[in-house]
Amino acid sequence: MAERIGLIAGGGNFPLLFAAEAKKAGREVCAVALTGITSKEIEKNAAAVEWFRLGNVGGPIEFLKNQGVTRTLLAGSVPHVSIFGGIIPDLRGAKLLFRLRDKKANSIFAALAEELAADGIEVASSATLLEHLLVKPGLLAGKKPDSDALRTAAYGWKAAKALAALDIGLTVVLRDQVVVAAEGIEGTDECIKRAGALTREKGGELTVVKVARPGQDMRFDLPVAGAQTLHVMKHAGAHTLVLEAGKTLILGMEDFLAAAKETGITVLGADDNLKL
Repeated sequence: MAERIGLIAGGGNFPLLFAAEAKKAGREVCAVALTGITSKEIEKNAAAVEWFRLGNVGGPIEFLKNQGVTRTLLAGSVPHVSIFGGIIPDLRGAKLLFRLRDKKANSIFAALAEELAADGIEVASSATLLEHLLVKPGLLAGKKPDSDALRTAAYGWKAAKALAALDIGLTVVLRDQVVVAAEGIEGTDECIKRAGALTREKGGELTVVKVARPGQDMRFDLPVAGAQTLHVMKHAGAHTLVLEAGKTLILGMEDFLAAAKETGITVLGADDNLKL
């Protein structure tokens, strides 16, 4: 009998990619889908899908237990702005929210993992079955950067790590070692667009640096990148993308590399010592 693995699916391509890879690997995916957030395409590769509103905690856990799931992933984006209103939690969800020390993403995910563990369900690494899509160190695409570009990348790395340590965002956009925009609640692509709007009349090229949190918990909120971000960068006037190696997933590697070639953007994988 095939292993049944759970998937708590947010928005975007991440959960769709996992479901496809799991099916290819002979796993049966039992997906918790979020109404108005998860793509309907999740039903293509999942053996079982049940839809829940955001804030319902008890229902999804019961669904996973009834499906015989003892291991699940969290994958995909959830609009974090929803924490300021619009969530109608069930009783278990209300208790979870009440005991949070803050409403940062990692705090919410950690509390959810505790709820799942209480019912015998382990939260696995978000990179499960997708390890081949983790960024590797070195030059992934484009031309080798010059010394000025590397200095800007190194400064951006420090700035992005400081931002990530405060759980504010994971991305900074720079021009000539000056941070033009830092990611907040809006997400990476909107941060890049903002930087492009701020510098469009000034000329010059932008560098985007995206990192993982210090001590990144591989179960929660992994940094991801895809072809769409490269197209957003091209429109904004950015020429270099630096991603943290080993902790960032490329969603759709073939499409990503094709987009890098089309846009002419240099993509680098870096580690904590900024070995490029």
